[in-house]
Amino acid sequence: MRADRLVSLVLLLRQRGQLTAATLARELEVSTRTVLRDIEALSAAGVPVYAERGRHGGFALLPGFQTELTGLNHDEALALLVAGSRRGAQAFGLGSALASAMLKVVDALPESHRDIAAGAVERLLVDPETDLLSRRLVAEEVPDAIVTEVRRAVFAGHKLRIHYAAVGQAPKWRTVDPIGLVTVREQGYLLATRSGADRTYRLSRVLAAEELPEPAQRPDRVDLDRAWQERSTRFRTGGDQVTVLVRVNPTRREDLVGTALAVHAEEVDADGWLRLEVTFQDPRHAEWALWQLATNAEALAPQWLRTALRDRAAAIAARYDVPVGS
Repeated sequence: MRADRLVSLVLLLRQRGQLTAATLARELEVSTRTVLRDIEALSAAGVPVYAERGRHGGFALLPGFQTELTGLNHDEALALLVAGSRRGAQAFGLGSALASAMLKVVDALPESHRDIAAGAVERLLVDPETDLLSRRLVAEEVPDAIVTEVRRAVFAGHKLRIHYAAVGQAPKWRTVDPIGLVTVREQGYLLATRSGADRTYRLSRVLAAEELPEPAQRPDRVDLDRAWQERSTRFRTGGDQVTVLVRVNPTRREDLVGTALAVHAEEVDADGWLRLEVTFQDPRHAEWALWQLATNAEALAPQWLRTALRDRAAAIAARYDVPVGS
């Protein structure tokens, strides 16, 4: 960890020039005392760091000092910078490592291309936190200690013991054979097998994790994309699924389709609204999805769903009813 921090410190000074100990501490997420010790270590190792005294002082590298470049060309480094703007690394506990890697990528560019690449990245935005309707994508928080332990077991090919809180169940310890990690829409998942059966665990529901020394029972190679698609298909075709006929305001079509498992038919009504036949995971899922759309959608069938939505609306209306004379 310290070696990585020392490299990051050198790269910060190379790219941004003179910086105070407080600024370096903030960038590296350590104390100023740690920064001062790191500066001393760099000087002892022959890295030409010098201190400027006074009110506007700080630390800097002697002009002309160069670190070893990796040989990345402009487009290769730009591609990595764009990839680094995605937030998937956060789901796997690699956020700080990603920040350090991006510093090294920028430093790997020839000086003549460095400013061009930085300017190009400013013109590209991948997966912003909100969409055009200001709906915020909320990333799930997973403690670093947990996701690090899970990641180690995945990469080492060892069995993993997890304390998992499945929906509607008390948390239980499980020993699994980890296969890989997947992130989808800011949510992280562990693909594994348990007693030979496929299992998918949401990382945010893992309360504790422990890498075990025993080797995992898993194939040497895996096609994660195919494995994810197969599990997604089983999820969509399992459970107490229900098919619903619904009318929806076209401005909210994506909200409906985005939460449904499948769309079977779609046509435009005379008033411009859309009529869709969609499938949901179960009755509760269908009721929840239609309720989110309020007056921008109407369930046409089945009748039990219309009744459930009517009863829920009546209960809300009764709660907010204004007493006579008030």
